[in-house]
Amino acid sequence: MDRIDAMKVFVTAVEEGSLAGAARRLKRSPTAISRALGLLEQHVGVELLHRTTRSLKLSEAGQRYVEACRRVLVDLEEADMIAGSERSSPRGTLTISAPPILGEEVLRPILDSFLLENANVSVRLLMLDRFVNLVDEGVDVALRIGNLADSTHMSTRIGGDVRRVVVAAPQYLDSRAAITEPSDLSRHDLIAFSNFGLESWSFAPAKGTSVPRTVHFTPRYLVNGVRAAAASAAEGMGVTRLYSYHVAEYVRDGRLRVVLHQAEPPALPVHILAPQGRAAVPKVRTFIDFAVPRLRSELGRIAAESGSLE
Repeated sequence: MDRIDAMKVFVTAVEEGSLAGAARRLKRSPTAISRALGLLEQHVGVELLHRTTRSLKLSEAGQRYVEACRRVLVDLEEADMIAGSERSSPRGTLTISAPPILGEEVLRPILDSFLLENANVSVRLLMLDRFVNLVDEGVDVALRIGNLADSTHMSTRIGGDVRRVVVAAPQYLDSRAAITEPSDLSRHDLIAFSNFGLESWSFAPAKGTSVPRTVHFTPRYLVNGVRAAAASAAEGMGVTRLYSYHVAEYVRDGRLRVVLHQAEPPALPVHILAPQGRAAVPKVRTFIDFAVPRLRSELGRIAAESGSLE
């Protein structure tokens, strides 16, 4: 058994979520995929995947093993490039993660242009509402909003002024008690988006103090999608909190109004990250060089528009 090939099959099956998906991506038959997985499980001596006809689920051992396989495959790819003197030629699959709306509306057009200029590179774009572990999940580059924790990753700041704004429809605000302080939210119907706090929102300290103000609540409406939260708020269902670029169009059109401007916490920076060992790989280095100035330009435009949202 070619263990490296079997690891690639295993990781691909996990990423695709089915044997059929892995077969399509690797251009092999489902039987060949199943055989490779069986041989790998026989080699390690444990079941790695619980299989059904339509889906796959990692076993406990499989969860640990897939992370190890990703690290091995990444290291192997880097070694092959070094040995083959390919440092100046970008090639292979570039895996990128980004927040969904930022990935869809800002990063995706930049990726289109990048692919047109780099015929030997393919892209796998993961638009996720969570922070990924770049090494364990086999991600080459991540676009991330927020202050970074200390890490060994290479990071480049590409923008700032991403505001966390509280919004509601004019018809809702006109029919309910005024919202002039964060504490006023306790008398309102709140639409909570999972990434912004399910039970509490924090705001900047009141003037003359240094303690952030936290509002605890039970949401009237709980959603795990930005578009759903913004749309329901625009329909007058309640008050929600999102990033400024999530609601910019609604605010410009008059369907949403920003409240609590004076209580907003500091704006958040945006960074592009890459694991330290991946930063010199041609496809990663070329993409970062290509994307950074374009992302800075687009995020600068968004920040300027955000400053006018009132």
